[in-house]
Formats: sequence, C-alpha cells, structure tokens
Amino acid sequence: MDEWLEVSVKVTHEAVEAVAELLRETGARNGVLIEDPQLLEELREHTEWELCPPKPSDKELEVVTVSAFYPEDEELQPRLARIDAGLAAIESRIGAFRFGPVLFRKVSEQDWANEWKQYFHVTHVGKHIVIKPSWERYDAQADDVVLELDPGMAFGTGTHPTTCLCLQGLEEIIRPDTVVFDVGTGSGILAMAAAKMGARQIKAVDIDGVAVRTAKENIAKAGLADRIDVKQGDLLHGTDGQADVIVANILADIIIQLLPDVPGKLKDDGVFLASGIIDEYLDDVTRAAERVGLQVTKVDHIKDWLGIQMKKARV
Repeated sequence: MDEWLEVSVKVTHEAVEAVAELLRETGARNGVLIEDPQLLEELREHTEWELCPPKPSDKELEVVTVSAFYPEDEELQPRLARIDAGLAAIESRIGAFRFGPVLFRKVSEQDWANEWKQYFHVTHVGKHIVIKPSWERYDAQADDVVLELDPGMAFGTGTHPTTCLCLQGLEEIIRPDTVVFDVGTGSGILAMAAAKMGARQIKAVDIDGVAVRTAKENIAKAGLADRIDVKQGDLLHGTDGQADVIVANILADIIIQLLPDVPGKLKDDGVFLASGIIDEYLDDVTRAAERVGLQVTKVDHIKDWLGIQMKKARV
C-alpha cells in the first residue's frame, strides 16, 4: 500500500476518547494519533527544552487533534461514511464538540512512517520495560527490558494506554518456558516483550500484511526470530496447540468475537490478557466471557482504557 488517507478531527478534551475509539473501530489498524497541546504545555513546565515551541493560547489549549490513517482501497468510502455517522452519534450524546470540519490529507507510506518519528520517543512502561525507537539512543540500566522497534505503518509504539496495559500485564504473568499467542501483533511489540521476559515460544498473528512484515523486521533486528513465529491470519485461526498466555490488544467487539475460541486455545491454568477496551464495554466483555466459560480475574485501568485478565472458570 503506497497511498494512505489521513483523517483528522479537531475536538474538545471531553470527546477525545470517544472519537479515538471511533477511528480505531472503523479500521485504523495503524493506530490513532492524539495531539493534545495541554499535555505539551505540561511537559514544557516540567521538562528542559532545547528548542521550545511558542506557548499556545488558552483557546488553542482546548483543541485536541485526533488523527488516523486508512488505506486507499475499496473499503475507504464505507469507512468514511461510518466515521460521519459515528461523529453524529457522539454529538447527539454529548453536544457540539468539533472545531471545524473533518480534515483529509493524502500521505505516502514513506512520509507517514517518517512523521511518526517526531512523536515516538524512549518510553518507560511498568517496572522495567523500556521502549526505544530504532533511531534514538538509550543507555540501558542493568534490569531494563529494552524493546527496540520501528513501528512503520503498524500499530503499536507502546505509548498508547492499551499497549501499556498489555505490557504491564505481561510483566506480571510471563514465566520461564511460557508459550504465548499474540493476537493482532501489529509492530510485534508484545511478542518481543514476552520473549525478552523469558517466554519460550511466541506465536504472533495479524490479519494485516503490513503489520506482519513490520513485526518480522523488528523481531529479526532484536535477534528474537528463533522464539517468535509471525504469521498472517485471522485471530486465533493462525495458531496451533495451546498457550499459557493469550494476549490481544484489539477492539472490544473483536475481542467478543474472539472469546469463543479462547478456552480451546488456552491451557487449563492459562491467562487471557485483553485490552483495547473502554470502560463502558466492560460489562459486555465480562458477560461474553462468562458465556464461554471464562471468568474475569483482574481489571487494570489507564484513563478510560482497560486491561482485563481472564482464566478458565473452575467447575
């Protein structure tokens, strides 16, 4: 895919999570970018800047830009129609929230990948995880688990709350000799984290060919190809056998579709770790899990996002 369409919506802080979830649900498989000048101003106040951008006005601080990228294929127009309908539905719930019309811009794959570099920097997650872009330097400490990657067009830089929740969950549950299935691997970040934490074998699957290519490149650069097998496939259909841990950082409705296949792919004492879920969908996911013999054992929060751990219900 050489050409992508960038879709941007300027919104109030109140509407950010709802709009970001809408763009993800309509197929932004490469992730959602949130540009919040208020967060930038907080960084300005607590960080030494070598090149300090002009201070935004009070009015500018109220405008958050939410953007996503979509492939220019036969699904583009239906996606754009769903975005229009979704924005109208949000407005009916919370009132006017947009600053101006939806903005569109054509972007080449190379330009898109390079644009990410100004937003993606060294990030610390959990107790020991460090996510390092391939173009930045970092002096690792003795107990750091360093994940170096170039996200390219694939979702998963580690900076989004859903990815952070999965990384923190893996840090809790990965043990030596663990077998992991990573569903919707994106950039491969969760598979790489599991390997560096000691997992013996990881099977990573993504329906998106661009993600599969990106994940393979990141995994090869990290020297982890001997323990991580990446395949293109639909959810758990690309895996064989059973896992100690199944991790899925995808959308709530897709997790619900995935749940019936989880018990058969999960060992009796295994853990299913799911994220990509916002607060209002917790009950839906919990009920769907109970219907297939899974019980929620832990729920973690970052802002409005959830990381949910499940196990097979005891009979």
